[in-house]
Amino acid sequence: MGGIKMEIKIYNTLTRKKEVFKPLKAGEVGMYNCGPTVYDRAHIGNLRAYVFADTLRRMFEYNGYKVKQVVNITDVGHLTSDADSGEDKMTKALARENMPFTLAAMKDVGTKYFNAFVEDLKELNIELPNDFPRASEHIAEDIELIKALEKSGYVYTIKDGIYFDTAKFKGYGKLGKSNPDKENAAGADSSKDKARIAVNPEKRNPADFVVWKLNNSSGSNSNNESPTNSIGWDSPWGKGFPGWHIECSAMSRKYLGQPFDIHTGGIDHIPVHHNNEIAQSEAAYGVPLADYWMHNAFITVRNSKMAKSAGGFITLETLQGESVSPLAYRYWLLTAHYRSPVNFTYEAVKAAQNGLIRLMATVSDYPEGGTVISSYKERFEAYIGDDLDLPQAVALVWDLIKDTEHTLANKRATVLDFDRVLGLDIGSVPKSIDAGGITDNEEIPEDVIALAEAREEARKSKDWKKADAFRLEIESRGFEVSDNDKGFRIVKK
Repeated sequence: MGGIKMEIKIYNTLTRKKEVFKPLKAGEVGMYNCGPTVYDRAHIGNLRAYVFADTLRRMFEYNGYKVKQVVNITDVGHLTSDADSGEDKMTKALARENMPFTLAAMKDVGTKYFNAFVEDLKELNIELPNDFPRASEHIAEDIELIKALEKSGYVYTIKDGIYFDTAKFKGYGKLGKSNPDKENAAGADSSKDKARIAVNPEKRNPADFVVWKLNNSSGSNSNNESPTNSIGWDSPWGKGFPGWHIECSAMSRKYLGQPFDIHTGGIDHIPVHHNNEIAQSEAAYGVPLADYWMHNAFITVRNSKMAKSAGGFITLETLQGESVSPLAYRYWLLTAHYRSPVNFTYEAVKAAQNGLIRLMATVSDYPEGGTVISSYKERFEAYIGDDLDLPQAVALVWDLIKDTEHTLANKRATVLDFDRVLGLDIGSVPKSIDAGGITDNEEIPEDVIALAEAREEARKSKDWKKADAFRLEIESRGFEVSDNDKGFRIVKK
């Protein structure tokens, strides 16, 4: 790529302002993205974090950086409350699926939903990270970190576990201390933050959090019959399992070192999970965990946060059942800034899908062999380099499509260059099949033809679920598609 191209500014939740990105090592970026707890399918709100992280990675790679990306997999230790109370989410999955309460069964159920998560990433055209470390495979690293905290006097033992003493860490909670109504990217409502802190009379401070949960109690109340008590690992403090927060600190340090460049996640991680990561990592090793903290806003449905605990959450599979392509969902996400909340409706996403179809159909008809238009490239780089302003970048693509001063070949080359960051796979739509293959006398709308072409591409790759989704969308527009020796045939119903 010829080296680093441009200055990049990103919003740092830690300082609550945009900053010029300065890597720890020239030309390289170490990035840790908080991954899923694999006790169920990811919903589309969860997946926004990974589309954001993917575009962030692509932006850096577009600008000549070598990126090492780590997405952790939590398959133990994440309780149903972020504040160290309730049942382990993985044992909850075991109960739901009538599996035995063993570490082997927990591994199996975690693998099931991890595989589903990876398939979701692929459907969204997300580049897979360099590493997918699993929490259950890094117990030794957790214990090493807790020992360092113990040596420094930052932890204490009570009946249900080993806890971090937040009063001893100067500046605890420094991440995201701002008004969320005025500054969407940083922080959360302080009253809600307080509600997420577990009430446990044995703790020295309300905000203290568990680093190792002992098997003699799985929650804020002692319950020796809890399924969590039947599983765990041996440790210097007794049999149990690591706290959710300690896992991320240990895994990020192992794979990226400490400090590393960028840590990302949803804004819900700011008040508890990420502040706890910062406190324990800095207390143990005396240096920052990460230099830049970046957070994406929520997706709401009917203006309420989507949550698995509430049931009825929307997955990619749900979208496909409604004839919405995962790439259309990705495109819809790109039309809003990652720090802006967005309210999901099927009408909005289907409108985005129509736009993407028109874009793909248009570009597929442009000839190949062009060169990237420098004036547009400069504007594109300015947008993505300004805290990943993808809505402006998407708008620029449409400005280019409408621009009559440039050749179609050059416009195609430029759009495909931009797609290295957008990740919409715009160039995957095959060239339009000769109109002779469409035997109906009435004019077939361009977007319907594009849908049929996308279906044909899905069929060639044996992605029958996606092909069926495109067929249903064609039918919803009043047309039918069938296959023939030329490719396909579209007729009006």
